[in-house]
Amino acid sequence: MLIGEVARRSGVSARMLRHYDTLGLVRPTGRTVGGYREYTPEDVRRILHVEGLRSLGLSLRQIARTLDDPGFSPAALVGDLIRKTEERLTRERELLDRLHAVDAAAPTGWEDVARIIELLHGLGSPHAARRQQAVLAPAEPVPAELLAEAVLTEADPNVAGALRWALARTGADGVASLASGMASEDVDIRRRTVLAIAELPGEEATAALTDALGDSDPAIRRQAALALGARGVTEAVPTLLTTVAEGPNDVEAAELLGTLARDADWTDRILDALVDRLGAPAADPAARRRLTQALGEMPGAAALPVLRRLAHDDDRPVALIASALVRKLS
Repeated sequence: MLIGEVARRSGVSARMLRHYDTLGLVRPTGRTVGGYREYTPEDVRRILHVEGLRSLGLSLRQIARTLDDPGFSPAALVGDLIRKTEERLTRERELLDRLHAVDAAAPTGWEDVARIIELLHGLGSPHAARRQQAVLAPAEPVPAELLAEAVLTEADPNVAGALRWALARTGADGVASLASGMASEDVDIRRRTVLAIAELPGEEATAALTDALGDSDPAIRRQAALALGARGVTEAVPTLLTTVAEGPNDVEAAELLGTLARDADWTDRILDALVDRLGAPAADPAARRRLTQALGEMPGAAALPVLRRLAHDDDRPVALIASALVRKLS
């Protein structure tokens, strides 16, 4: 076949076929009497092979080396191509994320664009001090979307604290920006999210924290309950009781229960719940001591009868704690 027919059948232009010939990549097996290139079926198969490898992203030099290497391993080649493609996609995804971040900030001019890009570079620094500086340095508020994204991935406690502080300054926008974090399958991301929401004001944050009481992770439920208890939300009471019994944060949880118990409608409910847990057959000694200590945070008149009974408890540490509280409250 002459070059024109090969071009029609293979879809490769005559110009490219001549280039392949010049490189030695696909040389026609013969020539006509007039000197024209003449390709055999084997030559055409090689052309199609070359085009297939080009479609995978190989350069012509790589293709030549691959086809002429008797030790060529297709599996190794495909594996290398996968790795390089994944790296390229990662770079493009990072670029796309940066573009989305700039767009979400609604820049009004190139100065705004430059400011956001500088912030993104700072937040992406491998050095914690540089990331913290990037959060605290801007004179203008940082877009909530950028801060929320950084909060979800930041492991350094100092930087995370700065990010939560900055996010709290954005107000209600911060809650919406963190919504995806609470839906994450990664428990660490959900934990960072609930800590950030706990520092946000408003009803939306309270609603999000109330939803977090149903999370499968005990640490998330505990943090949500502590934040809700500080807001006076009584839905947190069952989790606060569990926190008192099991710890950690049992002292803080007890103080919050004491504050909530000042509401006359909740005094008896909370006190009865503490007593029930104290008398539960499965209650271990350490839990009973923490629960007894929590009674000292209850309104004195309500807690004294219970504490007087516990002053004669068979568990000596419980009895000692109760006796000390009776003296304090009497």
